[in-house]
Amino acid sequence: MAWYDEAIFYHIYPLGMTGAPRQNDYGKPVERLNKLLPWISHIKNIGCNAIYIGPLFESVGHGYETTDYKKLDSRLGTNKTLKNFVAECHKQGIKVIFDGVFNHTGRDFFAFKDLKENRENSRYKDWYCNVNFWSNNSYNDGFSYENWGGYDLLVKLNQRNPEVVNYICDVIRFWVQEFDVDGIRLDAADVLDFDFMKALRRTANEVKPEFWLMGEVIHGDYIRWANADTLHSVTNYHLHKALFSGYNDHNFFEIAHTVKRLYEMGGSRPDGLKLYNFVDNHDVERIASKLNTKDGAGKPVGFAPVHILMYTLPGVPSIYYGSEFAIEGRKGHGADADAPLRPEMVYEDWVSKMESDSYVQFISALGKLRQQVKELRYGDYKELSLTTRQYAFSRTYQGSSVIVMVNNDDNPCTMAMSADGEYAGALSGKKIIASGSLVAEIAGNSGEIWVPVTSGQIEVVPVEVPKMEIPKSAEVMKPTEVAEETEVVSKEIVQSNVVDVQEESNVYGIKKDVPKETEPQKLDLSKPYEEMSIEELHEVILGKMRKNGPVTDQMKRDVDNNTHHGSLVTWARSFC
Repeated sequence: MAWYDEAIFYHIYPLGMTGAPRQNDYGKPVERLNKLLPWISHIKNIGCNAIYIGPLFESVGHGYETTDYKKLDSRLGTNKTLKNFVAECHKQGIKVIFDGVFNHTGRDFFAFKDLKENRENSRYKDWYCNVNFWSNNSYNDGFSYENWGGYDLLVKLNQRNPEVVNYICDVIRFWVQEFDVDGIRLDAADVLDFDFMKALRRTANEVKPEFWLMGEVIHGDYIRWANADTLHSVTNYHLHKALFSGYNDHNFFEIAHTVKRLYEMGGSRPDGLKLYNFVDNHDVERIASKLNTKDGAGKPVGFAPVHILMYTLPGVPSIYYGSEFAIEGRKGHGADADAPLRPEMVYEDWVSKMESDSYVQFISALGKLRQQVKELRYGDYKELSLTTRQYAFSRTYQGSSVIVMVNNDDNPCTMAMSADGEYAGALSGKKIIASGSLVAEIAGNSGEIWVPVTSGQIEVVPVEVPKMEIPKSAEVMKPTEVAEETEVVSKEIVQSNVVDVQEESNVYGIKKDVPKETEPQKLDLSKPYEEMSIEELHEVILGKMRKNGPVTDQMKRDVDNNTHHGSLVTWARSFC
């Protein structure tokens, strides 16, 4: 088993967490990355054994417009600063992966600067895609080029150029030699050339045993990217969306259907497709903000069951920095729209909450349980029971089964699953002897993980599930209504439930602007992609799909779920 098969990630956006300036003046390095050193012990204490950190390297602003792949951003320090950070993580038993922004560079990158200076005579003119010296761009360079997402600031690399491929592979070798990094998260992997990714995989196999490649992929069949030839894993945006919208809409069918589809995509094997699971990250709103219902203190109802699912379903769980404290974060407007998602966090301001905060303690319990229980890391998945408001499944490894029960109703419920033997509730500490049936009461907006009590299994230490009382004004489903929910539904009903939910919410958790009751707006498909609305880009992509063959319902949902304008523009251009 590789280290990443047992990984629980802590995701850090370093420029935000350290409070770095928005823009880089390329001045004297400031070792802000050292501010993160005290956090390493906290990360370990909450059960995480891996860190995904990035972007890290010299850039203009947000970090994804790279200036120098071999130099730590001067707003964070020097290469020695980064080397020491990784070494300290390794000392505490934590693996580290960097953000690899290899689809595009910034305009201050050496190859692009040479292109601006020497134009047709630049030896780097073929390093970029579709350079046209008979056109112009928004910076008035006197030539145009292909960019990422409609932003001329992000110049698209020609991944078919052997020089570019060799250069990026050398960057990976440099990162391993200089910093001892353990893997890379590939930015915008859904638009990377597949042969390019195969070259990266060969390099990964060469540089270090168990060097991990994980790609950012939003839509599509993940097995295209995550396989033996390309990447080890990809971001699980399908499950991300299902977790919060399925909870908000009291529709566990959406979550269970998504899990089933992804599990089957990997050959119905726990090791077939190990995806990177998350409930929030640096590009999407915080889970505490996405969960609609709040308790009397304004805290998110649903925090417990959503995180229980993320830690116990197949895949590799990840916590975004600060979300273990249930902090809020909604997208803003304009150039700094993502800034609220990437706040500074001063260690001294949070250290007092690390041992007392119920959310932190809850995440810690889940993390430590995941580390101790092999069934949750390697076990087969099997759905046991499903209603709109209750969901149970098992994870079975070497004949031992862990049973997970979650309840998204505001009232407690009784759940019964076929089982024999003694079980311990990993969160409550309760013990139950099952004789043909494991019967347990699950509190409202909560869940439990039932672990077989066997020699050397786990030491159960009861943890306080964050108490989130529903305000009296909140709508509460009557117990009789819960009892009337059907456990067995046809595929057609499941599909209709999923479609309804996905039409209401997009992958970022933002309601669409046009309600169903209004007449659909007229679409203009003749204008440039960059000027199109989300709905117009959806129609363009579906139209191109239809030219290539039949369009399935799932393909339609994949298109509808993607509401990231830049990603849609790139997707539309990707068709021949």
